[in-house]
Amino acid sequence: MRKPFICGNWKMNKNVEEAEAMITALKDKVKGVENVEMGICPTALCLTTVKEAAQGSDIVTGAENIYWKDSGAYTGEISAKMLADSNIEYTIVGHSERREIFGESDYEVNKKVLSALEHGVKPIVCVGETLEERKADQIEAKVNFQVDSALAGLSEDEVEDVVIAYEPIWAIGTGETASAEEANRVIGIIRKNIRKEYPEAADKIRIQYGGSVKPHNVEEIMAQEEIDGALVGGASLAADSFSEIILKTAEIYK
Repeated sequence: MRKPFICGNWKMNKNVEEAEAMITALKDKVKGVENVEMGICPTALCLTTVKEAAQGSDIVTGAENIYWKDSGAYTGEISAKMLADSNIEYTIVGHSERREIFGESDYEVNKKVLSALEHGVKPIVCVGETLEERKADQIEAKVNFQVDSALAGLSEDEVEDVVIAYEPIWAIGTGETASAEEANRVIGIIRKNIRKEYPEAADKIRIQYGGSVKPHNVEEIMAQEEIDGALVGGASLAADSFSEIILKTAEIYK
């Protein structure tokens, strides 16, 4: 059985003091949870704060973005090598906000995935369709193209270390969410597509759902066969709501 992974994406929120306080509170609330992997992806400024505050717990830390070069004249960027040097376990790659606001391409996403894995950092690759693509019945074509592009050049073993996050763009931060059954269907499509190129890794790779995941809907989402976790936005900013999501998931996987 694949171990579920509940990961918070803080986006551009929380200063160092707020981050430390939140992780301290979260540690107490999820103490003893062993059947769910728990993670937080804060801003780059708060990475070491979160990492240090999480010591003594099973909470892992991830970045929200990387650049694919190890170092150099790339103002404002951080590299996978820097994350590895600081023992940061994960990085989000290709979030829809990065793709839309900053023009991040599928080519760039693939370069970042390759760089992350080269340095032992596990990438959380975000894929998903727009509302227009959904209405045009292009969901399968869109997500499969994004996944194929992101995984290009990877070995079977490397694919096992990737996490895919299916986040329909129209559901991010809107309060709207795909039905649990629909999310399960699309994630099943993604896994079937991965199986064509990576038959062994397809059953091991974890595929999360993201898009307005809240305490009130996480049980229905996590009860689905194909869904291996959640990438949580707004609800990960408070220890109460995020811990509730984690604890409800842990109960399902008992």
